[in-house]
Amino acid sequence: MKLNEIRDNEGARNKFKRIGRGIGSGKGKTGGRGVKGQKARTGVSLNGFEGGQLPIYRRLPKRGFVNPFRKEYAPLNLGALDKAIEEGRLPADQALTEDHLRASGIVRTGAKLAGVRLLGQGQITRAVNITVSGASATAVAAIQAAGGTVTVIGAEATEA
Repeated sequence: MKLNEIRDNEGARNKFKRIGRGIGSGKGKTGGRGVKGQKARTGVSLNGFEGGQLPIYRRLPKRGFVNPFRKEYAPLNLGALDKAIEEGRLPADQALTEDHLRASGIVRTGAKLAGVRLLGQGQITRAVNITVSGASATAVAAIQAAGGTVTVIGAEATEA
């Protein structure tokens, strides 16, 4: 066998259908798009349109409740906090605030975020004094066990 004798298996590739190349091709003139109108043009997407029938997204009932006043917090796990201190991105000897956390880049920043919430995933190996907007009970217990303190701003103290 030589390189110039190598071929695909029979039927492994479908032949590309060349549309709009004359009426002899069978897909000429309108190119399989029917006749004029919105759907014969390019860039049309009529998703969800069912020909005037009430669409399914309007027929089905709406469920649940969306609280427009919900507060969203940037999550911070204990493991990420410990790793950032170990790498020198956060000062280990100072009291840490949300501003320190944002400046180091370990929590997300955004206009919609109400603050930072400390969560208990991971291990903390050193005593840390930290002030955050919210903290889980496991995170507070882990930091206190390591000899540190957690100060929670507002009324979201030790939620599970």
